[in-house]
Amino acid sequence: MNPFGVPEISVVDVARRLAAGEQFLLLDVREPYELPYASLGDAATLVPMSELATLHLAALPEAALDKETEIVVMCHHGSRSAQVAAWLRAQGWSNVWNLTGGIDAYAREVDRAVGLY
Repeated sequence: MNPFGVPEISVVDVARRLAAGEQFLLLDVREPYELPYASLGDAATLVPMSELATLHLAALPEAALDKETEIVVMCHHGSRSAQVAAWLRAQGWSNVWNLTGGIDAYAREVDRAVGLY
């Protein structure tokens, strides 16, 4: 568990779920300049934390507007995503997870082709 008290999901579990075609929203809260270094491609939806800070709920994609939607939030190492996941939970979403270790852990433990930075 992270300092924000948000439930976490491992990169191995997320990779397995993506490969199985399970339906959930993988919300990438990194900034656009980070994408060239490491990316999960179309598997993730980019909504930078800076946009959430200024636009609040209006920054969320339509798929996230249903508060029952399962959302896995990711960033570089897992700190920003934990903050966003905690914020979403405070707004009424209950099925929100933080990706433990972020995309860095995904690249190290699942697929090096994702990229490291």
